[in-house]
Amino acid sequence: MRTALIIPTRNAGAFAERQLAALSRQSLQPNELLVIDSSSGDDTAARYSAYGARVEVINPANFNHGGTRGWASTLVDADVLIYMTQDAIPNDPDALRNLHGELLSESDIGVAYGRQLPHPDADLLGAHARRFNYPAQSRTKRLSDASELGIKTCYSSDSFAAYRRTALQAVGGFPRDVIGSEDAFVAGKMLLAGYAVRYAASACVEHSHDYQLLEEFRRYFDIGTFYGRERWIADSFGRAGSEGKRFILSELAALKAAGALHRAPEVLLRSALKLLGYQLGYHGHLLPVALKRHCSMFAAYWN
Repeated sequence: MRTALIIPTRNAGAFAERQLAALSRQSLQPNELLVIDSSSGDDTAARYSAYGARVEVINPANFNHGGTRGWASTLVDADVLIYMTQDAIPNDPDALRNLHGELLSESDIGVAYGRQLPHPDADLLGAHARRFNYPAQSRTKRLSDASELGIKTCYSSDSFAAYRRTALQAVGGFPRDVIGSEDAFVAGKMLLAGYAVRYAASACVEHSHDYQLLEEFRRYFDIGTFYGRERWIADSFGRAGSEGKRFILSELAALKAAGALHRAPEVLLRSALKLLGYQLGYHGHLLPVALKRHCSMFAAYWN
């Protein structure tokens, strides 16, 4: 099967050297490497081009998390489409091979997403979020698991994910216009169409974020915006309430284990800001565009 690796970029200089070095060591080399660059102001396009990638430069105003990925899929000739973000660094030489293998391990798997490990300099809370969401055990998720997993059934991440092209096409491809969470959208559509979603714990990348308080609010505003518009996901798989409570308790336990309980008020404040951001985004149809632009992490989306 032909394989294409697709990476959207914008000012990726802080990660390009590490990512390209890791890609050069991969035991599975993709047949095509496509970079969609949103007119970076640094040397991102030149660095990926020098590595051998095909680089398509677009106007940042035209970037959309779903639409751009969908367009990129039409530019490559491959049966397996691997998407990776610019800040995801393959953790070992078999990361791509293992992701590819787990995607094809069962005939009904439509998408497989890899395990995300914290970057070496990740903060305690950022590192814990990776461990909470990306355990060491792989799992295949099907629609029948929704009663157990709830909304986590359609959890997926395009930070490092591989799609079977035939399955992606069968569900209509990526959504053209979403503020984010295009990965959950496609995973949900696949599950409802009878495909499975594979969590591929053997395929590891370093990928984590140390969000500031306002960034947490804005990130969850965008998440709330997505789920407020795509209410079929909650209707099909359930809501995220109980999962959020479980995560807060796990954060407090992680602080206790690290002897850092003095940060408990920070965890509670972060949680309150996440909830506020989510609720505002979920009911965003009631808000003026100017306010939504101010609350969003992806402000250009509202232009």
